[in-house]
Amino acid sequence: MLIEEELLKVPGVAKVSVHHQKGIAYVDCQNDINNAEITKAIERAGYSQGIDQQGWISRDPRDYHELGTVFLLVMGAYLLARGLGIFGLSDLISGSYNSLPVVFLIGLTAGVSTCMALVGGLVLGASARFSAANPGASKLEKFKPHLLFNLGRIISYFILGGLIGWVGSFFQLSTSVLGILTIVVGLVMLVLGGQLVDIFPVLKKVSFTLPKSIGRALGIKEQTNPAILGATTFFLPCGFTQAMQLYAMSTGSPITGALTMGVFALGTAPGLLGVGGLTSIVKGSFARLFFKGAGVVVAMLAIFNISNGINLLGIFPSVLGSETSDPAVKIVNGFQEIYMKQNSNGYIPNNFTITQGIPVRWIITSENINTCASSIISSKLGIRQGLRKGQNIIEFTPTEVGTVRFSCTMGMYNGTFNVVENKKYVE
Repeated sequence: MLIEEELLKVPGVAKVSVHHQKGIAYVDCQNDINNAEITKAIERAGYSQGIDQQGWISRDPRDYHELGTVFLLVMGAYLLARGLGIFGLSDLISGSYNSLPVVFLIGLTAGVSTCMALVGGLVLGASARFSAANPGASKLEKFKPHLLFNLGRIISYFILGGLIGWVGSFFQLSTSVLGILTIVVGLVMLVLGGQLVDIFPVLKKVSFTLPKSIGRALGIKEQTNPAILGATTFFLPCGFTQAMQLYAMSTGSPITGALTMGVFALGTAPGLLGVGGLTSIVKGSFARLFFKGAGVVVAMLAIFNISNGINLLGIFPSVLGSETSDPAVKIVNGFQEIYMKQNSNGYIPNNFTITQGIPVRWIITSENINTCASSIISSKLGIRQGLRKGQNIIEFTPTEVGTVRFSCTMGMYNGTFNVVENKKYVE
């Protein structure tokens, strides 16, 4: 839309149709036009002319050199953050809502990657139109639409997050459906990451951008209220947003759902507030490195999500922090009593051997509820419970021999019960 608007300003241009997936602008001219003016118009819109790469994978050595550079930088930043204990900050947070610090960090990541790619176009379109219509506005006045956009976004996410959390209180998705949706979201994120890395030209044909028809329906080219525009982004197909919406629904709590989506939107705000400035600052080779780095992060998170989805489906045993244990199971007052600790690293121990037909008293000591590990589900046992800090007791009776899986609602942490035959048990 931005390119079309700039090209229509070039003398002699009668009609323009720009196709994002093809990377081509079709221009109808009334007379001969100056190619230099066309180039300048495209650059004013924030883009440049170039030769579109063909094939499945890039043959430009520079792409791989840049990818190797950003991969090392991302891994270095990850190791530094891990060494500083940043990933363990949730241990210091008290409260009754799961993983809000993590949700905020996810929002920060989304705000400089997928949300910038998807929602950033709305921000840029609205702010560019406002600036064009108000050339004499001060810098503060030009920044006002950004503030209103994010304010509307945060408020709508809070309200609608509470709504889907409430819906989840009486409509819960099964672990299989959760697993499939998590994998789908992971695959979407993997494509987005591949597009940002920019070494797979074929991925350009897969578009997650806002269609022009919807953009015009939302009134971007007219003076749409930025707050209303920000509120509508709750429904846009962003992988991170959908993952958070899925989690909010799985909690079955309107308060938790509202806080989860509200904090996520708050986390995206810095990136979206800076999108206008970044378009003028991030240019040339630095822009390539910046977006390739964002692509590496998104791709890593995508693989992580796909792994979590596979864990929820129970296709393969978990390879993430699997601690095998065969603790002594004591019979106390007719129950098999087993003890497990839950913290920010998952469940310790997470593998138990129990006997068929004998009631189980599962005693879980939760040390940190600000992590998805504090929300346990098991479809076979019919268990879906959020843990309180301290001791929690879950009772069930295993009726079938075999392996019974349990996990957190995101599939990140999991464990198993190995149910052995009880010859005295008669169903």
